[in-house]
Amino acid sequence: MSTSFAYLTRMSSPIGRLEITSDGQSITSLSIERGGHLPLEEHPERSTAVLELAVQQLTEYFAGDRKNFELPVEPAGSEFQRAVWQRLSDLQYGQFLSYGELGAEIGRPGSGRAIGGAVGANPIPIIIGCHRILASNGKITGYSGGEGVPTKLWLLSHEGIMLAA
Repeated sequence: MSTSFAYLTRMSSPIGRLEITSDGQSITSLSIERGGHLPLEEHPERSTAVLELAVQQLTEYFAGDRKNFELPVEPAGSEFQRAVWQRLSDLQYGQFLSYGELGAEIGRPGSGRAIGGAVGANPIPIIIGCHRILASNGKITGYSGGEGVPTKLWLLSHEGIMLAA
């Protein structure tokens, strides 16, 4: 993750501490605590209105009171990655797709590995719901946020997406 950011805030959540950055207008990243650490923990917090709104909406999401985020996001990535993340943004609370379905929907069928890489590189998890992408057999193949698969399982369960173990 790039350390070029203007604003930074942290909050606690049921899946660990979250660290959110902004350029002052949009959310640029969200990191979930892993092993007790956050990537920018040596930097002091400096909040702004969009970060305060993000904290409010994330708090509502974790409380079960919010199903959709209404936040401006500006994830940095390639054109392909941004296409994947845009489709992820369109997935509603409680909905999920397979990597293959996602590839077909953005016009890249058969590019499952590239789709998986783009999903895993999502710099704004939860708000851009990368946890909603599963293997074609419905299995969880991994998760790059927080503590990995247990974090993804928590998010899916929170949204009522029940999977066979």
